[in-house]
Amino acid sequence: MTIEGQGAVPGLTARIFAGHAGPIAVVVLAIVVIWYAGAVYMNAPRQMDVFKRANADWGAVDLIEGTWAQDRPILPAPHQILAELKKTIIDQKVTSKRSLVFHTWVTLSSTLLGFATGAVLGIVLAVGIVHVGTLEKSLMPWIISSQTIPILAIAPMVVVVLGAIGLKGLVPKALISTYLCFFPVTIGMVKGLRSPDPLQMDLMSTYSASPWQTFWKLRWPASLPFLFTSLKVAVAISLVGAIVGELPTGAQGGLGARLLAGSYYGQTIQIWSALFTAAALAAAMVVLVGVVERVVVRAMGGRP
Repeated sequence: MTIEGQGAVPGLTARIFAGHAGPIAVVVLAIVVIWYAGAVYMNAPRQMDVFKRANADWGAVDLIEGTWAQDRPILPAPHQILAELKKTIIDQKVTSKRSLVFHTWVTLSSTLLGFATGAVLGIVLAVGIVHVGTLEKSLMPWIISSQTIPILAIAPMVVVVLGAIGLKGLVPKALISTYLCFFPVTIGMVKGLRSPDPLQMDLMSTYSASPWQTFWKLRWPASLPFLFTSLKVAVAISLVGAIVGELPTGAQGGLGARLLAGSYYGQTIQIWSALFTAAALAAAMVVLVGVVERVVVRAMGGRP
């Protein structure tokens, strides 16, 4: 009985760590422990100053509790961020400008518009580059060099120029997202459309297939894995573009506006809660693209 019981524990542990749940849980736990320790280290000088001014007697436990309960800490503790998320997501009406759901929707709308526009633009450019040699020589260097310009330098100019012609709000932010996300789609699709083997291309020529038939029957199906991989990158980076586009506009809504307001007033807990919301939103969109990928692959007869 004892031997069997001792063997059951390693067996259970091995099964837990054989999948993803065990290793992920260990990493998350380690991050939380380090985070709490970091909060104590970074917030301790300010907390000790508070104790000194109040002429209060304090010990190590008081110091730790104080560093985890400051209103404007340098590094908020995880439970403070969770409390802020509850207050701004669950306890607020979604139509309130204090609700993170409201700000998330504002950012998400420009993200989706920019992502859709950038994906279509990237696919069109890739098709043109693959089928027209002149476009490859003329467009590809410009497409690559366009990504060397920092987005923080472009965003204010885009906002100012479009604002001068009456385009404000959603359009400038969507355009910045488009600028960021079209590049991975273009590069991925160019590689995908060129991925068919030369023997497969020769076979299509043997069947006297037109360029249009070759595209739809061979090139397009072969490019789908590359397309969805690039879309996962593009949808995440389009969110970054939308948030960056909100920073120079002084917008009243959006996660970028929430970050900016927190920075102005030193509300570090607000800043971190907005960052966590943005990260969760990006992860959800990437997962959604993955679900669409599995549906499309299954519909085409492939293995999901």
